[in-house]
Amino acid sequence: MLNIYSDCPQRVNIIGVPISCVNMEECLNFVSKKFDDIRGEYICASNVHTTVMAHDDSSYLKAQSESVLSLPDGKPLSIVGKKCGFKNMDKVTGTHFMQNTFTDKRFKGKKHYFYGTSKETIEAMVKKVRVDYPDLEICGYEPSIFRELTDKEVDELAKRINEKNADFLWVGIGAPRQELLMNRLKGKVNSIMTGVGGAFNILAGIVNDAPQWMQNAGLEWFYRFCKEPKRLFKRYIVTNSKFLYLLIRGK
Repeated sequence: MLNIYSDCPQRVNIIGVPISCVNMEECLNFVSKKFDDIRGEYICASNVHTTVMAHDDSSYLKAQSESVLSLPDGKPLSIVGKKCGFKNMDKVTGTHFMQNTFTDKRFKGKKHYFYGTSKETIEAMVKKVRVDYPDLEICGYEPSIFRELTDKEVDELAKRINEKNADFLWVGIGAPRQELLMNRLKGKVNSIMTGVGGAFNILAGIVNDAPQWMQNAGLEWFYRFCKEPKRLFKRYIVTNSKFLYLLIRGK
């Protein structure tokens, strides 16, 4: 069995949280080569918000640290990584990683299971994904329960996923819930799990992704903030300010 923690891509410490020093191709290549070895493990899509949460919450830090990869989902993390000497490090969003697995020939024939959001949204997302990616093998999907699952419910969820022989499990219930759930599912499912936050809403066409020029400039957060200022004020204004403070202080 692969010793995943010594064989995974190197990580950089950002305000006390280990973030994988990867770009999209390195991430896809690692998952492709080690696919069977990392079944039952999970991938986090880490951004400024989740990094600050992990800094402040030891249980969440544990969940982030025990992932097989913590993707730099957000320009600021990759910028910090580059400044620390990891020149090839680049932004890898959970949404784009998922879309790449849909189309990359290295993952042809892999089965996908989706867990998260509401019944209406996930059904709309799966319907649209089947149109946009007609060759994709979707082996199952289900909406989430909007509370913490009991141990019995976690075991039952794992059983349903394994019965479908899923290769990829996409968890879209938002941070920190998705990382904490994947940590509990670790070793119980035979698929590779990835937390993708609001990606289901994007794939369903309910929420538009930021324009490419804003993504390239690291302004996705500003695009989302303009769309939902009341809901995202704390996440993008307060949390981003705290991130900069902790970074400057070297905490």
